[in-house]
Amino acid sequence: MPDKKVLITGAAGFIGFHVAQRLLADGREVVGVDSINNYYDPKLKEARLDILRNHCGFSFEKLDLADRSASKSLFAQHRFPTVVHLAAQAGVRYSLEHPHAYIDANIEGFINVLEGCRHNDCEHLLFASSSSVYGANTKLPFSVHDNVDHPISLYAASKKANELMAHTYSHLYRLPATGLRFFTVYGPWGRPDMAMFIFAHAIVAGKPIKVFNNGNMRRDFTYIDDVAQAIRRLVDRKPQGAADWDASHPDPSTSAAPWKIYNIGNSHPEELGYVISLLEKEFGKSAIKEMLPMQPGDVAATYADVSDLERDIGFRPSTSIEDGIASFAKWYREFHRT
Repeated sequence: MPDKKVLITGAAGFIGFHVAQRLLADGREVVGVDSINNYYDPKLKEARLDILRNHCGFSFEKLDLADRSASKSLFAQHRFPTVVHLAAQAGVRYSLEHPHAYIDANIEGFINVLEGCRHNDCEHLLFASSSSVYGANTKLPFSVHDNVDHPISLYAASKKANELMAHTYSHLYRLPATGLRFFTVYGPWGRPDMAMFIFAHAIVAGKPIKVFNNGNMRRDFTYIDDVAQAIRRLVDRKPQGAADWDASHPDPSTSAAPWKIYNIGNSHPEELGYVISLLEKEFGKSAIKEMLPMQPGDVAATYADVSDLERDIGFRPSTSIEDGIASFAKWYREFHRT
């Protein structure tokens, strides 16, 4: 195995927690970083960390990556050969009211990560992007080979900016960088601000569910174990740069620089109504639905083309929505003692 030390930013977060567990199980040494902010209940983040701390190969530093001095010291101390950057200010709707949080975390934080990688011989940076970058695109399924220049939320714009910033560092400093466009990740230990958790909580509590666009929404729900497995396989697959990249007809997903973008999605969009019905079945209660118009910044459908992922690492997310929701509901009942 290559050098075993890995930095995972956002390690107390939903995806970071699961990726850390997967890499620790492989025998890697994981240094986790998280600011433990209060975007959602820090107790959930601490509960995830308590599990990670049971692994002898895990260490943790509470740190805000937007703090330039602290970030510089972190990278200089450890000189991580591999960085999995998952820390971010998430959420489309939150960005409508709190725009500066996205600049601080997703732009300032990311430039500090890039500088840390550049000056400390990082051999591979993997970083979180989002299906939100497809923005106003209507061609389905969403392909990494399509142009994504029309974001419709500040969150999406910050993620598109991350892709561009990473490419710049790949071009200038030959930093191998892999961008990961996540599609509606769900599962055990999920975030309370995400649809699956919100719906479950409302059903259990007998409260109304806000169903936007009058229910005419489809999402490419992607189970967390599939996401963690994809990242695990990509960690040791450094992009080399495409020798046949044509600057006169540029492919947006790759480059002559060592930079690559992948969709991480289930490639099977589900109607929101069907997802709610599965949750109703799991919790044995009917949902109270409040039908609302489309929320600004949202899109009606997401659907990932994952053919590049399947070709390059021989894997595609495939957990069915039925199996995934059953696992999520089991965890929810145990964690909340319902």
